[in-house]
Formats: sequence, C-alpha cells, structure tokens
Amino acid sequence: MGLLVMLAVNKAEYVGGYKIHLFFNNEKDGVADLEKVVFNDRREIFSELKEKSNFVDFKIDHDTVVWSNELDLAPEYLFYLSFIDDESLQGQFKRWGYVA
Repeated sequence: MGLLVMLAVNKAEYVGGYKIHLFFNNEKDGVADLEKVVFNDRREIFSELKEKSNFVDFKIDHDTVVWSNELDLAPEYLFYLSFIDDESLQGQFKRWGYVA
C-alpha cells in the first residue's frame, strides 16, 4: 500500500467573480466557484466575504486558502468545488461525504 498524502492547495489565483483557480499537490488544478458558499452560508464569517475586496484578500496557509478574517475551507472541499462535475471523481466525493 502506498503512502497516503493529504490533499493540499499549493497555489491559488483569483480569476473573477467569486472564483479561485486552485493548484493542488496531486498535480490537478481547477477553478472553484465559491459564490453559493459565500452567499448561502448565513454565518457572519461568510457574510464578510460578500464584499469583493474581502473575498480577494486570501493567502495559502496550512495547505489551504485562508482569508484575512481567518476563514479557511478544507482542501478536500475546495477540490470538490473545483471538480464537482468530473464523473471520474464522484466516487471520491461520495466517500468524502459531499455527494449522496
């Protein structure tokens, strides 16, 4: 059995709207659309990101995207959002609990 490597975000670039181009440590990259996450989650920490200047103020820390208000999302969730329509990954997303 091979060594299990935790998924991590190596690089992130803002690409417009509420979208971030993410580069993962498994050699895959894709664009995560976070608009629904930001606008549908009612917690205050997400509300702050509705303001575009707050949304674009992020960095990579602890292997994921971290915003200036200290909000971070799991790399697996960001990966899911980046590849939500990839049929070949649906089994993985099911194991992670993101799809039924």
